[in-house]
Order: sequence, then C-alpha cells, then structure tokens
Amino acid sequence: MEILIKVVQFFMSLSLLVAIHEFGHYLAARIFKIRVEKFYIFFDPWFSLFKWKRGETEYGVGWLPLGGYVKIAGMIDESMDLEQMQAPVQPWEFRAKPAWQRFIVMIAGVTMNVLLAMIIYSGIRYVSGESYMANEDVKWGYVFNDTAKAMGFQDGDKVVSIDGEQIDDVNDIRAQLLLTKDARTVVVNRGGEQVEFTIPFESLLEMRRNRQYEDLYTLRIPFIVDSLASESAQAAGLQVGDEVVACNGEQIDVPTMTDLLQNRYKGDTVTLSVLRSGAISELRVPVNTDGKIGVLLKSDIFQPRTKTFTFWQAIPAGAKMAGETIADYWQQLKLIFQPKTKMYEELGGFIAIGNIFPSEWNWLRFWTMTAFLSVMLAVLNILPIPGLDGGHALFTLWEMLTGRKASDKFLEIMQYIGFALLLALVIYANGNDIYRLFTK
Repeated sequence: MEILIKVVQFFMSLSLLVAIHEFGHYLAARIFKIRVEKFYIFFDPWFSLFKWKRGETEYGVGWLPLGGYVKIAGMIDESMDLEQMQAPVQPWEFRAKPAWQRFIVMIAGVTMNVLLAMIIYSGIRYVSGESYMANEDVKWGYVFNDTAKAMGFQDGDKVVSIDGEQIDDVNDIRAQLLLTKDARTVVVNRGGEQVEFTIPFESLLEMRRNRQYEDLYTLRIPFIVDSLASESAQAAGLQVGDEVVACNGEQIDVPTMTDLLQNRYKGDTVTLSVLRSGAISELRVPVNTDGKIGVLLKSDIFQPRTKTFTFWQAIPAGAKMAGETIADYWQQLKLIFQPKTKMYEELGGFIAIGNIFPSEWNWLRFWTMTAFLSVMLAVLNILPIPGLDGGHALFTLWEMLTGRKASDKFLEIMQYIGFALLLALVIYANGNDIYRLFTK
C-alpha cells in the first residue's frame, strides 16, 4: 500500500507538470497563430491510450510515461517530421514566424513551470503559513552523527552561523552544508564559548556522496522530569521540572541516559546531577531491574514556530521561495558537472523521484514536492542541450543576435544528437536507481 501511494502521487504530480509545461508551448503558439497538430501527455510511439481531435489539434495520452509533447507545425522537434519540413513554408507554421515569436514559444513551457511553482508555494504560504523550528529555541544544542563529528562538531554544540550567515531555521544548517562549492566556516556556541572551525570542501563532498546528511544532526533532547512514577524516585529527592544533566559524572541527554540505564546500571544506584532553579544538586537514585528510575519525561519541549501570511503577503513570499528553490537546485546541478565532485553518482531516475513522495497521503507534502519538481523540470529544460527547450531557444537566440538562421539540416542533426544524449542520461539515471536497489 505504501508503494502504491508513492506511485499514485508520482504520476499525479508528473501528469500535472507535463500538462502545464506543454500548455505553455501550446498557448504561446496559438497566440502567434501557429498551428499545433498534437498535444500529448506522455509519449505515444506506435499507439496511444486514448485520443480525440478538436479543430486542428489532436489531444491524447500516450503509454510511455517519460514526459509529453506538443507537435508544432513547421518545427523540428521530437516528432522528427522531416516530410513536413521539405514542403513549402506555410504562414501558420512555426518556421514562418519571426525569431522573437519562436523564442517565446520555446521558453513558454519553462515559464509555465516557474509560474506553477510560484502559485503552489504562494498557496502553501497562505493556507499553512511557514512552520519551522527556530535555531534559537534549540537551547540544548544538537546531537551529531559520526560524519558531522569528523567535520568538527561536538554533541551539545549550538550552531550560530555558517560563513557569517546567522542560522534562523534548524533546517538551514543542513542546507548550508549541502549547497556549497567551497569550504565552510562554522561558528558554534560550545559550553558558553564561541568556537570557530572550517569544514574542508572535500569533507562536504564525501558527506554528499555517501548520503550521510539525512541524520547529520538531531535536536538534543534534555532529560526533564514531567512526573514521578515511583515512590523510590520521590524518596530519592527527584521533583517535577528537574533537569538531569549528568549520570555518575557523565554528561547526558535522553538517548545517552536511556542507554546508560539500560546497559550499564540496571539494578544499581546512580548519582544524578540535577539542575533545579539554576543550581546543581547531586542525588542518589536507585535503578530498577528494567533499567528505569521511575520518572516520566517531558515530551513537549520543542514547539515549532509558524509565520502566517495574508493573501497578498503570500504572493511575494511564494515567489521568493520559488526563486530560492531555483537558485539552490541550480547550485546542486553545477556540482554534477564538476568531475572532481563525482556528484554524477547521485543522479537518479523515476525511482529516486518517486521516493521523494511520502508513503502516506499528505497534501501539503504532495504540493511541496510538486512545486520542487516543477522547478527541477524548468531548470533542466532550459539547459542549452539540443532536444530540450533550452537548445531550441539557444539556436533561436543566436539567430536574433546575428541575423543568421540555422539550416534545417543542422537543426535535424542537433535534434538527433540531443535525443541520443538525453536517452543516455535517462538510461544512466535509472540504471543508478536499479544499482542502488541491489546494493543497499
């Protein structure tokens, strides 16, 4: 059932994104009175799942879920309709229009994806606001995994800034360390003192390649007594609100305290250092044979903050979020093209994309992921690669700047080259997915 929910969300999102993208091309073409012969969601080699014709355009849904297309008359595109290109130019064809109109048609799909992301992010901001865990509320610092500790972090550190930028949101720490092309300078509050250290770029790359960033850090949960569940705890002097900071002289938080009681001090008596009203008290507390001291812990220690937006405030906030997402994704994409980073090993196909959706139905998560994929589709499509919108736009832009139009033969060759490159990329990315399935 969990896999089915992921699959349904993936295809719902992909269908919407492809439809919006192709509608952008369709709308721009119709505005300039260019004939659109086909409008398809997914590809239809040999046959389609269903189709219908209205006016001059055939609409349909293909069986191959690798995208979608519009077939614009008089344009060398995925259809490779060379017979049409050899016929005399007609006034309603793409090739008959001035370069600036053809350029707009080419970038219209990307534009629609960016607009869709802005609309979705604006809607999320208006309906749900912006929920986040404020870094300043993390009074007890963070617990770091071994990778983070190798970089220089220590359990209990409170992250102050990265490269001089103050950390406001807990998630900004991971984002700042992931989205980088150089070393990072980190300032932390450690035991009341500010400590600065530099993380080498190679260490950050290693973290990404080994996917050790998901549990890079967690909130350090203090051992605070919410209620007393045994007479022995009360007799030992424990009180509601006490914060246990050490056990037998060893600094603790909830996970380490649980581990100590379960694996080292069962049936023993321990000395707890208890913070109460700003002062430390030492209490001797018995541990039962189950590894417990008879207290219930406070669970609602961390409360996320929520920033609300009016309708008109949500629009610029959504646009800003879309812009930041584009910038972040572009930064990650550039790393792939730097051989020393080996980030190409992280490329994933349909399985990787499908896995970003949750295994339970969550509309907020669905729309957030759809907005991100819309940004991703826009950025990838605008790359100057033959066969993509960016490749077509590049040749048209060259014509606008130089007055020299590329020949149909050249465009045909470039289309074949682009198709081969994209096919190789799809095979490689999905091959990575399959490889990871069998090497986990």
